[in-house]
Amino acid sequence: MLWRMARIAIVGGGSIGEALLSGLLRAGRQVKDLVVAEKDEARAKYLSETYSVLVTSVAEAVPTANYVVVAVKPFDVEGLVNEIAAAAARAESDTADQVFVTVAAGVPTTFFENKLPAGAPVIRVMPNAPVVVGGGVSALARGRFATEEHLKEVSSIFDAVGEVTTVPESQLDAVTALSGSGPAYFFLMVEALVDAGVAEGLSRAVATELVAHTMAGSAAMLLDRLDRAKAAGAGASGTALDTSPAQLRATVTSPGGTTAAGLRELERGGLRAAVAAAVSAAKTRSEQLGITSE
Repeated sequence: MLWRMARIAIVGGGSIGEALLSGLLRAGRQVKDLVVAEKDEARAKYLSETYSVLVTSVAEAVPTANYVVVAVKPFDVEGLVNEIAAAAARAESDTADQVFVTVAAGVPTTFFENKLPAGAPVIRVMPNAPVVVGGGVSALARGRFATEEHLKEVSSIFDAVGEVTTVPESQLDAVTALSGSGPAYFFLMVEALVDAGVAEGLSRAVATELVAHTMAGSAAMLLDRLDRAKAAGAGASGTALDTSPAQLRATVTSPGGTTAAGLRELERGGLRAAVAAAVSAAKTRSEQLGITSE
């Protein structure tokens, strides 16, 4: 069953749910094949008017869906999962093979598997903030009953809001710490660079524009390098891909030049150690916030 021929229910009309809805529509998904379950009346009205999509209750949205995407905050999951399970039990005969997708951070697939109808396939996804502009990255992990085909189909859905990769569920806390929290690290670096530019005499507007475009262009250079390496078959062992950032840094660092002087101060200030500590702390916190399956 191809996802383009299936009905998708998005439970939760928050930023991630809206981003997915918007991305699917941009990718050519038909409005008639999408439904949103949203309890907040103002939010429901906004989504309905903005996207011309049916916005209804969980009880009405879930039974007719082939894919049920749970796009709510982790603290809302426990109060919602029983409602989803009850609705799933009433699924129409041609949607008996429902796939459940969760984007709630820290909630394992086993939690849903223990609450949903027996044998329900569950796939856990960790998207990041840039999905709201179609430039995010989502890491997928499948539960006990989800197949490789299910994973492929759900990957096609999240392709609508950015890049997709697959990892074992045991690695999702690390993914959360790196790419989930990563945009905040990026914005802090941007903020620091802008402040430094202002301190050296630039206006804040000029410094912000320079930094934003420098970051965007640098990311584009790295992505181009990665794409070319993959196309050439490099990186099968991961080595070539891992060295790309270092290689690119070398291309803009002349011996004894301005960049070398700046990099020396970043190394002296412990940038690498600070980044490693930040990711480690975020991973630990993700583990602490997790909802158990018991």
